[in-house]
Amino acid sequence: MLAAMRLAAQADPAPGRLAADAMAALAMRLPGCVVAAPADLTAASGARAGGKPQMHRFAAGDTTLDVETTITEGRLEIAGQVSPPPAPDAYVEVRTPHVTKVRVPSADGQFAVAGLPPGWVSVAYHRPSDPPVVTRWLRVRA
Repeated sequence: MLAAMRLAAQADPAPGRLAADAMAALAMRLPGCVVAAPADLTAASGARAGGKPQMHRFAAGDTTLDVETTITEGRLEIAGQVSPPPAPDAYVEVRTPHVTKVRVPSADGQFAVAGLPPGWVSVAYHRPSDPPVVTRWLRVRA
């Protein structure tokens, strides 16, 4: 099987950009993290209509991440909340392939980031005594 794969790679090599993209994707992962699964979120009637904010909920164990995405004047804004309320040394990373913004959540777990480029985004919640909890990547279009 491996020999056949090597022969195929020589006959039809992967584009150079593919390797660069794969390396960039590997750099974005957080080893040892807990990936939060999408969870049910009951939205108010009309909350997802006409370019309005999109709500997403993720859960891992007893930790919940609520993430709201909005496009304002062509830029991505993220508002969210972690629960239960965070420990004093906890922080949140809002990650895109191009920039990462770090925020310390408020005492009740709220955080916000503005001015990001539209596209792929993920939120990582770093807890002092536990592994980080990370959302899947969301694609937010302008």
